[in-house]
Amino acid sequence: MPGGATAPAPAPAPAPAPAPGKVRVWVPGGPFDLGLVLGPLRRGPGDPTFRTTPDGSVWRASLTPAGPGTLRVAARGGQVRGEAWGPGAEWLLEQLPGLLGADDDPAAFAPRHRLVAVTRHRRPGLRLTRTGLVLDSLIPSVLEQKVTTVEAYQAWRLLVRKYGEPAPGPVPGRMYVMPAPRTWALIPSWDWHRAGVEDKRAATVLRAVRVAGRLEEAVRMEPAAAQARLELVPGIGPWTSAEVVQRSHGAPDAVTVGDLHLPGIVGWALAGDRGADDAEMLRLLEPYAGQRHRAARLILLSGRVPPRRAPRMARGDIGRF
Repeated sequence: MPGGATAPAPAPAPAPAPAPGKVRVWVPGGPFDLGLVLGPLRRGPGDPTFRTTPDGSVWRASLTPAGPGTLRVAARGGQVRGEAWGPGAEWLLEQLPGLLGADDDPAAFAPRHRLVAVTRHRRPGLRLTRTGLVLDSLIPSVLEQKVTTVEAYQAWRLLVRKYGEPAPGPVPGRMYVMPAPRTWALIPSWDWHRAGVEDKRAATVLRAVRVAGRLEEAVRMEPAAAQARLELVPGIGPWTSAEVVQRSHGAPDAVTVGDLHLPGIVGWALAGDRGADDAEMLRLLEPYAGQRHRAARLILLSGRVPPRRAPRMARGDIGRF
């Protein structure tokens, strides 16, 4: 060019718009609160498989029987819109009503205590989610055994980010799909330790993923039978199996026993007894037989907890295991 000037570099082409996902719309038959329904699936504020966005949408990355998939759920104008990406998109949309509590029957619940009745009145949109996936809830529940939630959430976050695969679709931030069973089985011992997971919990996960197919079959069983199958795996007890079927099956009666805090919370809320144990908790929840998990959820949502007088559980040191 004259004077030795160089031609300006061409402007970069705009990035292509993300491909739209597959869509399904579902209309809940009654009050519905998206955050209450899907909140139990979130494993801490940094969960790489779960995000909420300022517009109120919930994003969730899952390993489905058809492969990895990402689901975005938004509630607007009395209906819920699900949009999904990846090989597991169709499976996620097929399961969408169950995930949002369509199989749940809130009307079957009859409050027996004023606190529970008031909380139910204030939170009418509570429904029990059903994911249709077992390992999806089992592995993070195993990581939560006998440690603080901070430790468990950190372990889940580190392991999923390192060994999971990026979630498909136009996800907000960095999201990952949980590793496949074979990938969990190949995690070396030093990475379990770096994530703060001692040998006992790691071994439980390894035993579970070796029989992943049999455990996933449990989603077609009644919750009690599913718990029994899960508990055949050494290291999985009633606490863990209840935490799983609450999510995988939407089980309204799967009350968590063996929890450090729940008996005291239930005892305090229903009887003013901060020292209640599992037996006392089950006695207090007996009027809610068939709906004990829902009753416990409502008690937790009430915010009525005993005043703290003991230090929080100390963070663990895996060097002592």
